[in-house]
Amino acid sequence: MRITFELKPKDIRYFRERLKQVRKSGSEREEEVVISGAAQLVLDAREADPPEFVVLRITKLERLIEMLRDEEWRLEGPDRARILDALTYFVDPDDLIPDKLPGIGYLDDAIMIELVALELTHEIQAYGDFCAYRKQRPKSEGAAKLESRRDALQSRMRRRRRRERSVSRSSGKPSRSPLRLW
Repeated sequence: MRITFELKPKDIRYFRERLKQVRKSGSEREEEVVISGAAQLVLDAREADPPEFVVLRITKLERLIEMLRDEEWRLEGPDRARILDALTYFVDPDDLIPDKLPGIGYLDDAIMIELVALELTHEIQAYGDFCAYRKQRPKSEGAAKLESRRDALQSRMRRRRRRERSVSRSSGKPSRSPLRLW
């Protein structure tokens, strides 16, 4: 059975406002508390044996956590803060739908993951390219080459994000992300 639904602008506004509230209240949280809390949500969700659409989104959340924990990726500064801000939502215990409800408890989390993943498309894509490069590169290749590739991919990520925002501002057309977290 396939069930689809559409988020209207007021629904998007709800998620945007909810994320802003959580980010404000969670701004004093330590980075590792946020990362560990999001990782715990992943574990809890997987143990709950959720529907496949939730599992697919949880995988995206895992990728965001990996980005922050990957020492070779070394995401820093505002780029790191963007991911941490997004993860803060998943640490907040006051969900729209309590996670313990069988079958639908992670629905709001899945929706937010999808919205966050759209907002962080360039970050996720750059990290995926970095992981693919790291996996296929020859073992004899030095660390400097990997660092150079990382720097190039992170620069590309920032350029694409700036260009997307610039185009959406100048054209008046909405960007790919309906959420506009930042």
